[in-house]
Amino acid sequence: MNMKDFSLEGKIAWITGASYGIGFAIAEAFHAAGATIVFNDINQDLVNKGLASYAEKNIPAHGYVCDVTNEEAVQSLVKQIEKEIGVIDILVNNAGIIRRIPMIEMSAADFRKVIDVDLNAPFICAKAVIPSMIEKGHGKIINICSMMSELGRETVSAYAAAKGGLKMLTRNICSEYGEKNIQCNGIGPGYIATPQTAPLRERQADGSRHPFDQFIVSKTPAARWGNPEDLQGPAVFLASDASNFVNGHILYVDGGILAYIGKQP
Repeated sequence: MNMKDFSLEGKIAWITGASYGIGFAIAEAFHAAGATIVFNDINQDLVNKGLASYAEKNIPAHGYVCDVTNEEAVQSLVKQIEKEIGVIDILVNNAGIIRRIPMIEMSAADFRKVIDVDLNAPFICAKAVIPSMIEKGHGKIINICSMMSELGRETVSAYAAAKGGLKMLTRNICSEYGEKNIQCNGIGPGYIATPQTAPLRERQADGSRHPFDQFIVSKTPAARWGNPEDLQGPAVFLASDASNFVNGHILYVDGGILAYIGKQP
């Protein structure tokens, strides 16, 4: 085994929605492995906050405002990146949202919004980068899926539908472009401690843990929430030449939840 296969030296990586959280942690790891970091977010305030966070870590990063659900804007951004920085070698479809609403109370508009951001946007972004990857002869696409690609749970019908679809989009990109030396894989995070999940970990008025927090810890063999840093090694592997014969795979980084039936009451 050649450890240089894990290097991302000379690669250009675009991570969507990487101003903070999981996307930021993946970008940080890619930089440590040698990649040039490009990220976008939905507005200038988030991009500015992201750039400040990268600067604090001494990570040179290129930040852009782009709505990844807008195909025209994405196509324009990819052309701009190619002109200013170079051809994108690695795409991480990280941008995502969730709406925790019981299904019968959820509007079709809210459902469509989640599908648009969590499923349509990865399609749009992948579609934009694949032609140049084909021309270059190699490319890596990593879709941030979820345990909800496999499991259902109350109040997340749209999110589960989108992430299940993203799992199958991952496999189809593999099927369609694998012969072009493009590897498309997914990472399925378990419950990760990020700003998005912070409300589920808030202490109660009496100082006790949130009931959902207790539930997740009890269902996780690792007996804890994951940290964004837990996703860094898997992401570097899937972005590097070390994974050149890994394609259409979803790597679940969940502390063992999907393998565990739970303790007997």
